[in-house]
Amino acid sequence: MRERRFAAPLLLAAALCAVPAVAQEPEAVTFEQAVARALERNPSAVQAGLAVERARALLDEAKSVFRPQLHASAGRTILDDARGFDDNVTQPKEQWAFSGTASFAFFAPARWAAKSQAGDRLGLARLSAEEVRRQVALLAGQAHIAALGAGRQLEIAERTLETARALEAHARTRFDAGQGTRLDLVRATQERATAEQRVQSAHLALQRSREALGIALFADAPLAAVGEPELRAVGDGAIEARPDLRLAEAELRAAERIAGDVWKSWAPEGVASFTPRHVSPAGLFEPASTWRATFELQIPIYDGTLGSTRRLRNAERDGARVRLEAARQQARSEARLAHEAVRRNEQIVATSRVAAESAAEALRITEVAWREGATSNLELVQAQQGARIADGVLALAEDALRRARLELLVALGQFPAR
Repeated sequence: MRERRFAAPLLLAAALCAVPAVAQEPEAVTFEQAVARALERNPSAVQAGLAVERARALLDEAKSVFRPQLHASAGRTILDDARGFDDNVTQPKEQWAFSGTASFAFFAPARWAAKSQAGDRLGLARLSAEEVRRQVALLAGQAHIAALGAGRQLEIAERTLETARALEAHARTRFDAGQGTRLDLVRATQERATAEQRVQSAHLALQRSREALGIALFADAPLAAVGEPELRAVGDGAIEARPDLRLAEAELRAAERIAGDVWKSWAPEGVASFTPRHVSPAGLFEPASTWRATFELQIPIYDGTLGSTRRLRNAERDGARVRLEAARQQARSEARLAHEAVRRNEQIVATSRVAAESAAEALRITEVAWREGATSNLELVQAQQGARIADGVLALAEDALRRARLELLVALGQFPAR
């Protein structure tokens, strides 16, 4: 009796375990959402932002040259006995001393130059962060477009499979009725099996693209791509707005400033300081309250590194100038090629769409003729293959057009939107 009591729950649990788990659909994101998430979560973008904060802190530290320095001290001195002569105490046995010092560098060309150079480094950090953001956004955009293309290929494969199954069923019906041949049925079965294989391959390619999209967005799960991205360039744009070019220009300006400031490292530095002091009790030769003001000018006499440092800074400046010119040439080439790619791919999509529509119509006509017995099964198979190939070519052309438009936005400095 006890065995029967536990048998039903065990059978129910076994049945539930045998039911296959339903695959959960991944979260769907649009192109704009993908770019925004990548910029928010990608570690490279976050680290670039932290680099800006570090550069800002270094700039604040360099600005201290324009602010006075204040120091205070307090101390107690205890001797074994008081010092003095003729009943006069020159140094008490115990004495408290309080003092403070305020100093200001009234002439410091090298430190002033360091402040300006720190400002340049902050600008470079900001532009570097912007360039990192562009690369992160580009990676996310390309991953989203790839996922869209994989989804389109799966749709084509599934539609082809539906057609192949319907034609196989019709061929079997005709064969069973004695109106069709065994060859027609075998060909239809072959096309259906091939279509199923393409569907499985398309599913795998889609899953890979979704995993890549999840990685690009720094997500813990694959993500699905939805929606058609808006990738229209606004005007011809100016390549000077590109972050990489602005970064190269800023690097050249910074190198020119450093090269021009070399001499300041050997310029004099003047410092003024004021130090009040109070002791208690006072000694014979030391009054209770005193102060001291000093003006000091430090003048370097000889440093053998001046010539080598100047040559090094000049070489760095010239190298930055060469890199800027090379970057400009590369940017102009990318812009020209991107414009041409968009124009050519738009024409390819238009002609591919005409070919796909014609192939689909040819397939419909061939299907009707085959069902009526006016054509052979071989012509039907050829029409199926032609329609599938035309649809695939159209999907690839549309995917290439999306990529070309994205590359044009990048080349013109319009992606990501600020």
